[in-house]
Amino acid sequence: MVVPIVGEHETEILHAQTHIWNHIFSFINSMSLKSAIQLNIPDIIHKHGKPMTLDELANALSINKSKITHLRRLMRILIHSGFFLKSKIPEEESGGEGYVLAPPARLLLKDEPLTVTPFLLAMLDPILVKPWHHVSEWFENDEPTPFEVAHGRTFWDYAGHEPRLNHFFNDAMASDAKLVMSVVIKYSKDVFEGLNSIVDVGGGTGTVAKTIAKTFPNLQCTVFDLPHVVEGLEGSNNLSYVGGDFFVSIPPADALLLKWILHDWSDEESVKILKKCKEAIPSREKGGKVIIIDMMVDNKIGDDESIETQIFFDMLMMVLVTGRERTERGWAKIFLEAGFSDYKVTPILGLRSLIEVYP
Repeated sequence: MVVPIVGEHETEILHAQTHIWNHIFSFINSMSLKSAIQLNIPDIIHKHGKPMTLDELANALSINKSKITHLRRLMRILIHSGFFLKSKIPEEESGGEGYVLAPPARLLLKDEPLTVTPFLLAMLDPILVKPWHHVSEWFENDEPTPFEVAHGRTFWDYAGHEPRLNHFFNDAMASDAKLVMSVVIKYSKDVFEGLNSIVDVGGGTGTVAKTIAKTFPNLQCTVFDLPHVVEGLEGSNNLSYVGGDFFVSIPPADALLLKWILHDWSDEESVKILKKCKEAIPSREKGGKVIIIDMMVDNKIGDDESIETQIFFDMLMMVLVTGRERTERGWAKIFLEAGFSDYKVTPILGLRSLIEVYP
């Protein structure tokens, strides 16, 4: 039995200190995970095929041998974070243990079709981390975003002039698109049926459109994005690339798809984009619609981890761009202001929903 040696007030103060410390150092979780990815630890342990000892891991990593004890410390926090486990090595009677992947680490493998590694490396890149050091300064000035305070121009302008940012951002979006489309095609394939043409608005390098084009060979698919994004990309029989600006005009089609686009923009900017969408599609009677894949903050998941993720994304949109995550009421407001008559929500994508919007 442990006998308390301090009073209730002191216990409360010490607990508060621990709570604050854990928030001060929460970045250590993400940066430790980034280090593991850069060292290729998940893939090496996965390819080993059985529990991997610390020495085996150190040899496979070809790290400086004086750093083995530090590798043990890195693995300890990654176990605590839920990415690796310690497991008994069957052939060792001495009860030896080795490292194995925990279930979430499957999405960190480079050869995993649904890997989130490009997204992780993009979000933790110094270009995207730097604006967080300027949030308090941003609150005191009239700059639109902390990103502009940090870098002197908008995120989109920076990506247009900095190939490295353009590349890792498009890789991040492509990796997410694979995961999302694997679910959409499996469970909501009917959303594309009956269409003759579709434009993926802000479709990046075309991961989503390629999936749709392959699934529906008779559907004409167009990827529409900024000229520097689609430059040099080649289409196929039913897939083409068009450069432009969705604030100016959008190529006409039966339906438009906006995956993770509108959360990047303010309500006013989103209404402008949606009005251009409405101009590009036929009436509802003729099958016209806009298909949106985006977060809906009140989508009834409700557990603490999901709520925290939604809040994180809303803060991310505030810091990097002018956007926000929206409740259903927030979505309905911009749909109505843009002149649309109705919408339908299908919450099949975890924190995100598939929303069909009708003119």
